[in-house]
Amino acid sequence: MKVEQIHHVAYRCKDAKQTVEFYKNVLGMDLIGAIAEDKVPSTKEPDPYMHIFLDAGAGNILAFFELPNSPAMGRDPNTPEWTQHIAFTVKDMATLNEAKARAQAAGLDVIGPTNHDIFQSIYFHDPSGHRLEVAAWTATPERLTRLKDVAPAMVDEWSRTKKPPRLAAWVHEKEFSA
Repeated sequence: MKVEQIHHVAYRCKDAKQTVEFYKNVLGMDLIGAIAEDKVPSTKEPDPYMHIFLDAGAGNILAFFELPNSPAMGRDPNTPEWTQHIAFTVKDMATLNEAKARAQAAGLDVIGPTNHDIFQSIYFHDPSGHRLEVAAWTATPERLTRLKDVAPAMVDEWSRTKKPPRLAAWVHEKEFSA
């Protein structure tokens, strides 16, 4: 079996309507579906919810659940906030800069563009507190191939040592040597 693509990725939101409006106004995503039930289809547990589906482009769907009877949303306190995020691709740097201007016009605090050598990105938060990243690829096909070629050895070395392997250090070396 080989997976064809992600059907959807689902997160929790504080307010479904606010979430739909945010993703439409800031990221241009259309609402493509909504399901609301009094019980969970898979477990049959009584738990009313609103499940919304947003078009994230190229057949990708971003979904959210509003759960009014559950405790207030939180996040894993043992995981740094910067690691848990949703990242979206845009066509090019001009589009990335447009995304930044759009997010700032919506009153959001935006970090970046941050240069990751193979792509550049900006960061901000949605109304539910999810960290979002918008990225534009800047790498040549050769650099992406180079990164892919060393990935298995890096994972193996990390697994043994739990120390950052240096096989792809070239990705950030310019940033730290400047």
